[in-house]
Amino acid sequence: MPLKEHLLEFRNRLMVAAAAIIIGAVVGWILYDGVTIRGWHYAGVYEQLTLPFKEYEAIARAEGNSEALVSLNFANATSAFSTRFGISIFTGIIISSPVWVWQIWAFILPGLTKREKRLSLGVFATAMPLFLTGCAFAYYTLPKALIILFGFTPEDGTSSNIQQASDYFTFVTRFILAFGLAWLLPVFLVGLVSIGIMSGKTLLKSWRVAILLIFIASAIITPTPDPFTMFLLAGPLCVLYFGAVGIALLIDRRRVKAGGEPDWSDLADDEASPLT
Repeated sequence: MPLKEHLLEFRNRLMVAAAAIIIGAVVGWILYDGVTIRGWHYAGVYEQLTLPFKEYEAIARAEGNSEALVSLNFANATSAFSTRFGISIFTGIIISSPVWVWQIWAFILPGLTKREKRLSLGVFATAMPLFLTGCAFAYYTLPKALIILFGFTPEDGTSSNIQQASDYFTFVTRFILAFGLAWLLPVFLVGLVSIGIMSGKTLLKSWRVAILLIFIASAIITPTPDPFTMFLLAGPLCVLYFGAVGIALLIDRRRVKAGGEPDWSDLADDEASPLT
């Protein structure tokens, strides 16, 4: 394909991706305050993201701290609008992620070999569910994390948690995206094994170092310095790592059976190989 046609295709796919994000943002704008259908009210994105406020106040009052207060502060006249606009864009990016990721994959697809196409299709089919699952996991564990963080507020009757809306929602969106991207770890590892850069045996031998690196990365990625949030991210990543190791070992075994590697490739350096 000539360069001009490549550029035209890139423009078309970019427009499709942008249109999908805009449509998703419109949906996010509508869902911001929630919707009422046939008398049933469905909580909006704003209500869901600020749910920890109500839960914390309920827990604090049940424990006898009747003056506990957590609230959002919109600092200026445009703050409420800009907050709603930003959350709508964020919601649109999440909702439309299958579309714009597919556009990226479809653009590079013609330049791949048949084997690379099969591999990339597997990566796409696995990466999207993992990314969305990671975002959903962060979304549903966020209230518990915030309740614990709010719990450190002194109970002296004069302290309260008045959050700046922009800072709070920046924290929330980074928290969700960090989890979604981090859950792509097994896809990355299995991809390296599939193209022969690493082996399942290497991953299994390095599990101690991997766990240490996962915890260090979780401490860096999570937007708060508390250990609870770090464990919320590191725990599932450890499980996903060992799941990736299991798949990588199966790939190694299949490669040996197919003749891609000698049958002694998985032996230790000090172990004798069988005679043939």
